[in-house]
Amino acid sequence: MGFCAVARDLARASACELSALRRTLVDGMLSPLATGIYEGLGATAGLGLAVGGCAYAAMWPASRIFGPVLRAPRRPGELALTFDDGPNPAWTPRLLDILASHDVRATFFMVGKYAQAEPELVRRVAAAGHLIGNHSWSHPNLALTAPRRVREELSRTKETLEQITGKPVRHFRPPFGARRPDVLRTARRMAMEPVLWNAMTSDWSEPSVDAIVKRLTEMIDRNERRGWATNFVLHDGNHLDPTAFREPSVSAAGQLVARYKETHRFVTLDAWSI
Repeated sequence: MGFCAVARDLARASACELSALRRTLVDGMLSPLATGIYEGLGATAGLGLAVGGCAYAAMWPASRIFGPVLRAPRRPGELALTFDDGPNPAWTPRLLDILASHDVRATFFMVGKYAQAEPELVRRVAAAGHLIGNHSWSHPNLALTAPRRVREELSRTKETLEQITGKPVRHFRPPFGARRPDVLRTARRMAMEPVLWNAMTSDWSEPSVDAIVKRLTEMIDRNERRGWATNFVLHDGNHLDPTAFREPSVSAAGQLVARYKETHRFVTLDAWSI
């Protein structure tokens, strides 16, 4: 979901751009050991390392190379159920009904243009006690987006959501998880905490509810064994289709809530904010 795009664009970069990237990697992004490897491998192998290292920094949820982000704290027993790419007028209401039936609150990272088109649905999400976060205006890969447009994507979405709900938007999840240092700085300047995740599967393309539930259950249980809470992602929308079919994701959410609600505490992400 975007990792290869970063690598592809880096591979196509000009010699001047690659020289600047090399300086950045040598000066700050990679460890001294990695820098030594870069120097020893030669230009071609070094470029591969640069591409791989930069793509890891920009796309991998656990990477802290470009700065810290909220994933999950050391609070085993807590689960943050989060949804991306909505609101979806066909499936978000069904999801809200399921969550209400279990008295569970979740966090919804909304695409600004979809929120603008569905203000009543956005207000319904907020009125039900769910947390609403910023997922950009049009869901671009922000690691490859010009700084001015990054600011526009985040500020327009934040303003729209706040005007609709009357509540401040304090959390931001970059589309695809893609970021670079100025993306994180821009979010923080707007008083938003960048958020990623530590459990996600390909629910946006997986037709099997059981497969989604099995994979996320394995991730939740793994995090639990390691002493971590879980911040897991499902999708109530699709950045390419505002009314995308999301029955597998919605049904999987219901099954996961039913499985864990008696043994775990479901929280919204503001419970973990620094």
